[in-house]
Amino acid sequence: MAERQALPSQTRRAPVSARGVRTRQTLVEAARLVFERDGFLDARITDITAEAGVAAGTFYTYFTGKEDAFAAVMEEVNEEMLHPRLREIADRDDPVAVIDAANRAYLVAYRRNAKLMALMEQVAQIDPDFRRLRLRRARAFGERNAQAISRLQQRGLADRELDPQLAADALSGMVSRMAYLRYVLGFGTASPETLARTLTRLWVNALGITKEMT
Repeated sequence: MAERQALPSQTRRAPVSARGVRTRQTLVEAARLVFERDGFLDARITDITAEAGVAAGTFYTYFTGKEDAFAAVMEEVNEEMLHPRLREIADRDDPVAVIDAANRAYLVAYRRNAKLMALMEQVAQIDPDFRRLRLRRARAFGERNAQAISRLQQRGLADRELDPQLAADALSGMVSRMAYLRYVLGFGTASPETLARTLTRLWVNALGITKEMT
């Protein structure tokens, strides 16, 4: 008798067939809709499968439970926010332009995903696994920005006395917190343009970059 093939939900690996990839993606998109509509606590697996148009048992082929599906949704969100396509940068040798484009891309993505970002903050308070996921996300942003700051220091464009990791964590936290206050809590009345320009100026001033912003 042939050995039964393990399910993706058991191996934690991506589906191997094109059909499996499509079905899993359909479930992720359905899960996103249900989580945004109903919240994490009230979301039900039956609602996700109904939205995806698949049998209830199909869900467990790809996910171990509701938490697993939410993690998959947030993985897509984090990928979008961590690796934006910064097509609007005209001059990559201009550090201010790079910082400004990165901040704008982050704010646009945060605003688009505000409901999910709010859920992530809520779930991280009650679930240790999601707290670790939240911290991994913060660490990934901090490490990416620390590398960028270090390169600027090496080029003589940023204050060399700053610890790049600590500076990155502080500045990343500032942008993230402001996005949460503005787009989740509805705090303040600043326009997207004003918010982006202010955050970029604070980044530039904190790093000691002397190039003037236009």
